[in-house]
Amino acid sequence: MLSPLGDALRRHDPDRFLTVLFAPPERRETLITLYAFNHELARAREVASQALLALIRLQWWREVVEGEAKAHEVGTPLLAMIADGRLDRAALLALIEAREAEVDGDLPTLDAWRAWLLAGAGGLAVAAGQALGVTDPAMLEGLRLRGAAYGVGGLLRSRFVLAVQGRAPWPGDLLAERGLTPEAAAANPGDPGMVAVFGVLAAEGRAWLKAAAERPAVPRSAVAAALPGVLARRDLSRSLAAEVRPRGLGDRLAVTMAALAGVPRV
Repeated sequence: MLSPLGDALRRHDPDRFLTVLFAPPERRETLITLYAFNHELARAREVASQALLALIRLQWWREVVEGEAKAHEVGTPLLAMIADGRLDRAALLALIEAREAEVDGDLPTLDAWRAWLLAGAGGLAVAAGQALGVTDPAMLEGLRLRGAAYGVGGLLRSRFVLAVQGRAPWPGDLLAERGLTPEAAAANPGDPGMVAVFGVLAAEGRAWLKAAAERPAVPRSAVAAALPGVLARRDLSRSLAAEVRPRGLGDRLAVTMAALAGVPRV
């Protein structure tokens, strides 16, 4: 039977919910809470009408992670899991910092864009690995690379939704090379110049997956933290000139088969 947080995660983040199902039963609620926390951080940017309000929401979460008890359906179990060592405080604070950088919205270079994804989506994969008992730095780095690649795929899948929101989380230098501004990128994500930018970014994600495959494999007990890389591989191989399609049976089967195999090699 699903907890209320698990049911909410299934609705808000079905990709990561699917991966949670392959975690050891005694660790699933920890992953669910971690991913619910990540969803709350994402909402700070999505629901706030001004950057300052988003930063205030993120500061609220910083105070929770630092130890201030606040009654909240996610914050209460999160703090308990930090206190008993199931979740790592430093890893969670790093996720907040990555979201603060996202609120600022300043990604002037490809290097800045890479750093943002490695810290954000990549950092979440590291926190998931730690929650599943991974301590080896090389294994955690492989998870970071897979998580960042999944972040690239997620951005590309969301490119039309982001445009509707007026957002353009793309490297400024790549846009400038094609005579584009962030405003123009948000206004027309189907522009040929934008499709070319997306192609460069997809290649970055594929390079991260290739590098991740060269790192030591995580143990079977931690495979759930690596499974987003399976979806990343599929997302980054799709046409960037086409409309984005919802997740299908093929995606779910790919994750399931990789989980049953023990370690996804992407």
